[in-house]
Amino acid sequence: MPIVPIFKIQTQQEFEEKALQIFKFQYENLAIYKTYCDLLKAHPDNVLKSNDIPFLPITFFKQQAVLANNCNAEKIFTSSGTTSSTTSKHYVADLTLYKTSFTTAFIKQYGAIKDYTILALLPSYLESEGSSLVYMVDTLISMSKQPKSGFYLNNLEALASTIKALELQKKKTLLLGVSYALLDLIEAHTFKLKHTIVMETGGMKGRRKELIKEALHEKLSKGFGLKKIHSEYGMTELLSQAYSKGNGIFKCPPWMKVLTRDTQDPRALVNGKTGGINVIDLANQYTCSFIATQDLGRVHKDGSFEILGRYDTSDIRGCNLMID
Repeated sequence: MPIVPIFKIQTQQEFEEKALQIFKFQYENLAIYKTYCDLLKAHPDNVLKSNDIPFLPITFFKQQAVLANNCNAEKIFTSSGTTSSTTSKHYVADLTLYKTSFTTAFIKQYGAIKDYTILALLPSYLESEGSSLVYMVDTLISMSKQPKSGFYLNNLEALASTIKALELQKKKTLLLGVSYALLDLIEAHTFKLKHTIVMETGGMKGRRKELIKEALHEKLSKGFGLKKIHSEYGMTELLSQAYSKGNGIFKCPPWMKVLTRDTQDPRALVNGKTGGINVIDLANQYTCSFIATQDLGRVHKDGSFEILGRYDTSDIRGCNLMID
C-alpha cells in the first residue's frame, strides 16, 4: 500500500502536501529520477510547491527500469505500441495500490461497480500480453457480479445480442471498447441505447485512419443512439485514470492532476492554452508520480482537461487519439 496515504485527499492543500512528500521519497529512492532532478538543480530543499517538481519524460519508461530502490516488481505492464516501436514497461511493486486507485476512481465517477454489467470490447489488448487496461477491466468485471459481464474478442454478433437483451431488461450497462472495434460494431449493428454507457479508450491500432475526438464521438453517438460518449484517459505508465462523461472533458480523481507545459520550454507551465500534458499521479509511488507525456491538451480553470493531439515525433499509442 502507499507510503503516503492519498485516497482520502479532499483539498488542494492536502494534495500539495502529499505531492511534496512523494517527491522527496522518489528523489531519495529512485536513482534515475534523482539524476534527472540533479541535472535540473531541483532538490526537495528548493522545490516548495508541486508545480516546481520536475516531470520525468515518459520515454524513460522505454529506456530504464523505473522502480524505487529495494523494490521488486509484482507485475510488469507493457504498452501496446507498434511493431516498429520500443514498448514502455511499468514495474508495479504493489498491485493492491493499483486496484485501490482504479476502483476508487471508478466508484467516485460512476457509483457502485456491482450495479453494472461490464462488457469489454478490447480485442487488440487481449491479443497482447501485459496490458494494464485489461488487468483493470478484468478486475472490474469480477467485481460487477453480473452474469453477462465479460470480454468480447471479435464476436460482435454475440456482443450485439447481449447489449440488446440487457437494454430490454433495463440493466445498467457499461460497454468499454477500443475505438476501431466500437466502429466495427456500429457498422454491423444499429442501436438506440437508453441504459448503456459507451466508453471509448481511444486508439485505432493501425486498423483504421485516426480521427480527431469530435469526429469519432459523432460517429459513435449516431451509431449507438446516444447523446454523449464517455472516455477513459490512462496509460501504461500511470496507476490512475481520468474519465470524461462527454464532450471530451476529463476529470481526475483527487490524487491525480494534469498540467500543461510550454511546447518550446518544457520547464515552463502554461494555463488556458494548448501545451504538453504533464501528469501528477500520486498512486505511482514506487515508480514516478511526475510524468511529462507526449500528449497535447488544454487544462480548464476547474482542473478538468481535454486532449487535443500528440507531438509530431511521438509514437502512436494505443490509449490516445492523434489529431489529423
